[in-house]
Amino acid sequence: MVRNWNFRKAVVSRADLPEHHRLAQTLSWPHLVALGVGAIVGTGILTLIGVGAGKAGPAVILSFAIAGVICACAALAYAEVATMIPASGSAYTYSYVVFGELLAWMIGVALILEYSLVVSAVAVGWSGYAAGFLERIGFALPHALIQGPELGGIVNLPAMFIIWVVAGLLIAGTRESATLNAVLVLVKLAALALFIAVALPVFDSANFTPFMPNGFPRSGAAGSEVGVMAAAAIIFFAFYGFDAIATAAEEARNPGRDLAIGIVGSMVLCVAIYMLVAAAAIGAVPVQSFARSAEPLALVLSEIGQPWAARLLGASAVIALPTVILAFFYGQSRIFFTVARDGLLPPVLARVSSRGTPVRITLFTAAVVSVVAGIFPLDEIAALANAGTLAAFIAVCAAMLVLRRREPHAERLFRAPLPWLVGLGGIAGCLYLFYSLPLKTQLFFLVAQAIGVALYWLYGHGAAARARAAGAA
Repeated sequence: MVRNWNFRKAVVSRADLPEHHRLAQTLSWPHLVALGVGAIVGTGILTLIGVGAGKAGPAVILSFAIAGVICACAALAYAEVATMIPASGSAYTYSYVVFGELLAWMIGVALILEYSLVVSAVAVGWSGYAAGFLERIGFALPHALIQGPELGGIVNLPAMFIIWVVAGLLIAGTRESATLNAVLVLVKLAALALFIAVALPVFDSANFTPFMPNGFPRSGAAGSEVGVMAAAAIIFFAFYGFDAIATAAEEARNPGRDLAIGIVGSMVLCVAIYMLVAAAAIGAVPVQSFARSAEPLALVLSEIGQPWAARLLGASAVIALPTVILAFFYGQSRIFFTVARDGLLPPVLARVSSRGTPVRITLFTAAVVSVVAGIFPLDEIAALANAGTLAAFIAVCAAMLVLRRREPHAERLFRAPLPWLVGLGGIAGCLYLFYSLPLKTQLFFLVAQAIGVALYWLYGHGAAARARAAGAA
């Protein structure tokens, strides 16, 4: 019999945590904004703009806007709930506090799925840029070592390599890796600013006609879905890095202020960047020229006769894409850490080192995601990642609304404007995006959740009860 499935977790203050479960508070709001921008601006704008253009045509800019508005609703809900519950674990922890253990476990499964797939997807994307860069300077790697089995190779070695490099940075220390991340984010933003500056002078409004060649709703055969919403469901991958900021709640120096600034600030900044880059790309060349390209922005620069800028953009991607890996790897390790600290995973994984970093869970995470990155291709990983994120966003929007009713007078260091419009709009938008995902992605998510419920029944509920009893003793 499954007991305590609806047990609600109480937020434990930092002072009441055992020393070996206490994360070091080293991050301020500039670190969190950089963490969010580092996670959001990356593979999505550097590669998925081509995938989106192939599905929606010039209306891909509308797809960006729709995905951005839905993510903005979720970001506002995150900012309010994160400042009320300043604990590590993001949507998993919020669900545990608001809804209970079983739903929290299911959201934890969704988050672990999301973060694992995102880290792996970005590592594969980085591998493509890195392999191309090495080939241009005369150090081409064998095809068998830069592609997984489905694409005719043996293993994607560069993708696995960069994951272990980032793992080493996180083990070295959260503040040190966050500072390096901030520097690399500036490199990435400078490269995108260069793209806009070079592409805008050749802007041609004729490239926006016909604007919506494949219609608005998802249509087409399974595996080849097109339309504005089909593109938005994939492009959504490009926006949700701010979720990683919420996982840093226990490591923020001033959570009430820093989390709200980090989440909302990074989201506003990135929506503006995406809209500018998408408009500049479509205005520079017809979308058919870069649709489905692995390096769409570099291809645009080559098409308009600026190969030097294309090379510079490619080099900056090799240097700066690891910021996305770092941000999501950081979030993934903190989700694992928090679930293990609650007893739903083996508690031995939740111990921190003398530097205040969870070394064991970081090594475990690196092992899992490097295997995924080494074997599977980018497009499959990216599509599968979105379903878990949508589930987490729905949970956070719902948690904000429940807390507004259950605890209307509780202190809120950040209050989302128009909460019922924001919350219900975020839930409805995420459900529509989930409907717009490929059928394969939907089925994969449902199977993963079914396996998660089975694991909770077989192990999780009992282990969590034993951990609570041991903590009380």
